[in-house]
Amino acid sequence: MTMRRKFLVVADETPEFQAALRFACRRARSTGGHVALLRVIEPAVFEHWSGVREEIARQQREEAEATLSASAEYVQAETGLPPEFLIIEADSTRAALQQVLSDDPDIKIMVLAAAVGGRGPGPLVASIAKEGVKWGERKVPITIVPGDLTDDEIAELA
Repeated sequence: MTMRRKFLVVADETPEFQAALRFACRRARSTGGHVALLRVIEPAVFEHWSGVREEIARQQREEAEATLSASAEYVQAETGLPPEFLIIEADSTRAALQQVLSDDPDIKIMVLAAAVGGRGPGPLVASIAKEGVKWGERKVPITIVPGDLTDDEIAELA
């Protein structure tokens, strides 16, 4: 069985996430691929009582699943396929990306959107520009789209 090409999108609360998601969906649809959504949660740190730490971790996971589920309907409508959910506990998004990209060779392209409005390109895009794209042994192309692309502009590009 052949796997479909996966377009990885980091699902976060930034306004530009929606542009990255729309672009990835269009590319997946036009190339026969599908979308994987990565949600990074920080490790629950509460050293005194493990029950509290476990409850915090459970709540974080539920919130991550709810966030991804909110985007899943859009992905399904745009691509005809449900997205793959990747919920990773990591100290940083960069660490989570390294783990995911090392573990899943079917991820062929990462789609990010640059922040708009004078806030700089966004922390992940800035990190990649500064530190490069070191994902272990993998070389994964990164598509960075302007965060303020309209639906019509995305349709024309993707």
